[in-house]
Amino acid sequence: MAVTRAAVTRAAVYDRDRSIAIREVELPRVNEGEALVRISACGICPGEAMDWYVARKAPFVLGHEPVGVIEAVGAGVSALKQGDRVFMHHHAPCMKCERCKRGDFVQCETWRTVRLVPGGMSERAVVRAQSVAVDMLKLPDSVDDDVATFIEPLATVVKSLDRAGDVRGRSVLVIGLGVMGLLHVMLARQRGASLIIAVDGVETRRQRALKAGADKAFAPSEAIDRIKQATGGEGADVVVVGPSSTAAMDAAADSIAPGGTIVLFTPLPPGERWGIPVNELFFKDVRIVHSYSAGPEETRKALELLENGLPAGDLITHRLAFADVRKAYDLVRDAGEALKVIVHPQRS
Repeated sequence: MAVTRAAVTRAAVYDRDRSIAIREVELPRVNEGEALVRISACGICPGEAMDWYVARKAPFVLGHEPVGVIEAVGAGVSALKQGDRVFMHHHAPCMKCERCKRGDFVQCETWRTVRLVPGGMSERAVVRAQSVAVDMLKLPDSVDDDVATFIEPLATVVKSLDRAGDVRGRSVLVIGLGVMGLLHVMLARQRGASLIIAVDGVETRRQRALKAGADKAFAPSEAIDRIKQATGGEGADVVVVGPSSTAAMDAAADSIAPGGTIVLFTPLPPGERWGIPVNELFFKDVRIVHSYSAGPEETRKALELLENGLPAGDLITHRLAFADVRKAYDLVRDAGEALKVIVHPQRS
């Protein structure tokens, strides 16, 4: 039996003119297998501060790092109930197709079509049945709402370092020290990397990296020489490239050790190309891998990491009310002092 609730909710809408405004939008009724969630906190993904990335989807409701409390469930939902605090992934795979069977969840056709309605940056959202079934997690009391907003972004970092291979006893270079870069530093340290080097143009972010577990932190202007010195001339075994920048990718190619792996964590804008130094990287036997989003396996690993004390909450710099959502996105876009910015939709 369907559960009927209010027909509208307030949500943060990104429009074609790049404006962000809180509007009333349609909220569908809760059908079989679905859940209605009151959003208590939603983190801001740096990707949503890249105008070229979000403009192609406009107009749409922002937000894909939400946590909240279940207000109602549809028929057939038994594992979760009204009142449960939950994380819900904005996408969910079918878990049956060949791509899912080999772990390529983000390439599943179902994954691409399932989404929160209207989105995570809203007062309430309907979680579709597939997400409820495969990637909606009840939160333990030890993980508060703000820390739980890290589940989705941390899951993408779990996938990134999984793709890099075993980093235990190896040197890891992280280029770009926004919140995602710093999560890479934390996880590389947790996984036993022998040397972690961090690079960013902002001094305060370099200092944050040292506190998060990096052994050394350099400005881009000095990075290549200093990395070679720190690694005995070899370069880093793993290089994670955070910025959407060919300059950052070139720095990775100049810093990678023989037999190493470069992880491209962020795409370039459409039409922009990286001139890969194929000859050099070929004879160094370097792997180049991409890592896009994450699936149910990674979200569960991320929650476990947070529950076991990974200090992601140390990266929270701003907590804002719903009325300040435009300011929240501006803080992330400016890429200065702000790291993790969280909006509380129930606070006006």
